[in-house]
Amino acid sequence: MNDPLDGADERGVIEQEVRRHRNGIVDATVDCIGQEWPVALVFNGISHAVMMCTPRELEAFAVGFAISEGIVERGSDIRDIEVAFHRDGAALPYAHVELTIVQQAFAALKARRRALAGRTGCGVCGIESIDLLDLSPERVPATGFFERLAPDAIARAAHELPAHQALTGMTGGLHAAAWCDAGGAIALAFEDVGRHNALDKLIGRLVLDRIDTTNGFVFLSSRASYELVRKAARVGIPMVATISAPSSLAIAIAQQAGIRLVSFCRETSFVEYGAA
Repeated sequence: MNDPLDGADERGVIEQEVRRHRNGIVDATVDCIGQEWPVALVFNGISHAVMMCTPRELEAFAVGFAISEGIVERGSDIRDIEVAFHRDGAALPYAHVELTIVQQAFAALKARRRALAGRTGCGVCGIESIDLLDLSPERVPATGFFERLAPDAIARAAHELPAHQALTGMTGGLHAAAWCDAGGAIALAFEDVGRHNALDKLIGRLVLDRIDTTNGFVFLSSRASYELVRKAARVGIPMVATISAPSSLAIAIAQQAGIRLVSFCRETSFVEYGAA
């Protein structure tokens, strides 16, 4: 049998022998499974977080995470990135990403880490105190994007997204985050086992390629949680569209940030929640 933890770096899927049960008949076959690895994010030599992630586009992921989580303010605050994969001889394959950030950002990160010491865990989103929740999003600037947004942009994005989900087509188990222009055409798309990771990969690539984040919108294959809307606000994205439902806090954050939030997006319909 294939090792379920085996797989080439950045492949994103592995093959697994399975027994498929259908109408009382059992067939032995091979299925494709989405890879999920621990990925350690290390800033200036100090480990900050370990994320469970599909081991693809990890440079973009690290940049997007650093910016969307407020560790750095801009891409130029990241001076160097090194990605390393560890598979041979490891009980569990993993990757780590070493980022070198400017001293001001690193000092702020260390101060934040010290503030966590001694706090009682509340179990919300991995933070250790409710007062550490960042629920005050930046206001997305008005750039005239919605005057340029085509009436059928969401329908076009919904129609095009499946063609950009190669790993999902193979596995049925990954999320996608896509970058769309004002006409709804998809220019970039990233997949990951985690919806937050997929968005971080997209944000990272937008930053690395210096793409104007105020001149397009994000289309997500998932539901809309507050963290996803908060990440979009941090980089000035004016609209977030999702296939599934929003949470109440996602709606509230979108309204505070001036983000247009649309969910249940299909080729023929969508529901609008946020205000622009």
